Amino acid sequence: MTVEDIKNHFKNLQEALCTVSEELSGDILLSCRAIADALKQGHKVLIMGNGGSAADAQHFAAELVGRFLLERKALPAISLTTDSSILTAVGNDYGFDEIFKRQVEALAQPGDVVIGISTSGLSNNVFHALTAANQIGCKTIGLLGRDGGNIAGIVDIDLTVPVQYTPYIQGTHGAVIHIVCDLVEKELFG
Repeated sequence: MTVEDIKNHFKNLQEALCTVSEELSGDILLSCRAIADALKQGHKVLIMGNGGSAADAQHFAAELVGRFLLERKALPAISLTTDSSILTAVGNDYGFDEIFKRQVEALAQPGDVVIGISTSGLSNNVFHALTAANQIGCKTIGLLGRDGGNIAGIVDIDLTVPVQYTPYIQGTHGAVIHIVCDLVEKELFG
């Protein structure tokens, strides 16, 4: 354990951020526009993920409902990771792969934006929920990692962080979430 180890972590995270800046800025802008347009039209944002991505989903929803940087009205966003009764009931009765899909079927309406966060791009429960969201007529966004997995092929906007190391994927996801919240907030409340 050395200072060099710490500097290497920052260097590798910086490289991941630079890669995403170069490769995904256009798609991040498309995501911002999709979310802002949906909110302008009275729709909502549903967000999901597992583990650290569940925490990111909650963080994302909190920034929209509360505020990011501007004092403004609350925006309708729901993290599908937070209701323990729904998660355990659906998980028990239908299986873990259905925990987000059932919520999307219950809450999503055409025109809503549904965001799935998965560092591997292979989370079955996120995949099934995004598939249901597509069938309902929602705009779907994948905030993914590695090669995007099977989720990358089913979303309208694929934001895949093309690195292998989960902590750098999650660190980059956090930056993308903040950028999206900042730009959406400025677009809506300027």
